[in-house]
Parts: sequence; structure tokens; C-alpha cells
Amino acid sequence: MKFSKPIFTVFLFAILAISCSSDDGTDGANGADGATGPAGPAGPAGPTGATGSANVIFSGWISAPAGTAETIDGTSGLSTSFDVPQLSADIMAKGTILVYMSFGSGTNIYTLPYTSTAGGYANTITAIASLNKIKIFRFKHAADGTTVGLPASLTYRYILIPGGAAAATSKAVKTDYSKMSYEEVCAQFNIQP
Repeated sequence: MKFSKPIFTVFLFAILAISCSSDDGTDGANGADGATGPAGPAGPAGPTGATGSANVIFSGWISAPAGTAETIDGTSGLSTSFDVPQLSADIMAKGTILVYMSFGSGTNIYTLPYTSTAGGYANTITAIASLNKIKIFRFKHAADGTTVGLPASLTYRYILIPGGAAAATSKAVKTDYSKMSYEEVCAQFNIQP
């Protein structure tokens, strides 16, 4: 039997195709990964978040002169003050003013007002804010006309939190920073204690 060359070639390919199967031998090793393709298009922008407090103003530890005698609202005590140029009428009306006190070492930090027993009587150290100034006032809870010292060794630090825009949802609750510890407030606003 004589075959022509084209028929023989087709016959040969048919035999090879039938006799080969995917189960013959083991698979070869995987090749190296190809290069990473180009980045796809950016997704849609997310919703606008609630207004933050990026404009929080804070001081380092401030020394103030020793307190001098003063009567405020009929209460005798000692007072001292320091300038706070950023303490604006807007912050006073809509913001939060936090003042902290330390016994000079930056440790044992107390939120003002701070009440303790010194000189045998309860007394309070408080901060009174006014435009561009914070006054520190210490008074004794006894009507005997004496006062407890307000030494220059005390140091103070303030944090001013401007009022933000209205909350994004009616369920949002305004944070009462005065109820937070000094460390919690510093952590909230990424302030170095």
C-alpha cells in the first residue's frame, strides 16, 4: 500500500495525538513568577469624616511667679498668672480649656481644679481662664482669713481644644475631655506627655 506524503503526515499526527495523554510522566517545575503588572485605577473617594481637632494648642510646662494675695468673688487666696496668646474668645466660648499642675518635676500631674489637704485644711488650686491669660488661684476652705502657699516651684501646662464643626450624625456624643486623665488627653491628641 502506497501513501502520499500529505496523507502519511496526517496519519502520523493522528497516531501521535491518540497515543499521548496528560498522565504520561511527571509535571515539570513551576517557572518563576512574572513581573507585577501596572496598578489598576484608583477606587472612589470615601465619605468625608467627622471634623477632628487638628488645631489643638498645648504648652510645655510653665513656671509662674509665687502667688500673691487676692480676693476673688469674696474668697481670699493667692493667685498667679501666665500669658496664653492663643486663648481666644472663640476658644473660650466654644472650645475646651484644660490646665494641669505638677509639683515641679513633670510627674504627679493633677488636673485643675485640684483639692487637697495642706496646712491642716482642705484647699483648692483652680485655673481661671480669661482672654490671652490663665490665672491660677489657691484658696483655703476655711473662713479664718489665712491662706495656703502657692509656690513658684509648681509648674503648669495647658491644652486648648477649639470647638469643632457640628457632629456628622445626631448620634455622635461630644467627648468631655475634663473627665479624662492627663495621659488619656495626651494620647487622644498625640501630645508628648
